[in-house]
Amino acid sequence: MDKKLLDILVCPLCKGPLVYKKDRQELICKADRLAYPIRDDIPVMLEDEARQLAADEEV
Repeated sequence: MDKKLLDILVCPLCKGPLVYKKDRQELICKADRLAYPIRDDIPVMLEDEARQLAADEEV
């Protein structure tokens, strides 16, 4: 992931910051407990594509 892109991306729902999880290729929104996938180095910032984080899943 491009560092410049990571610096400007925010959650499309709450406009909050995102945490990049390189090992899972996801961008995590802690506030909404959503994980947005990264496919072929392109973040998929659609709510329908986001994965809801489990209650026991660490963010």
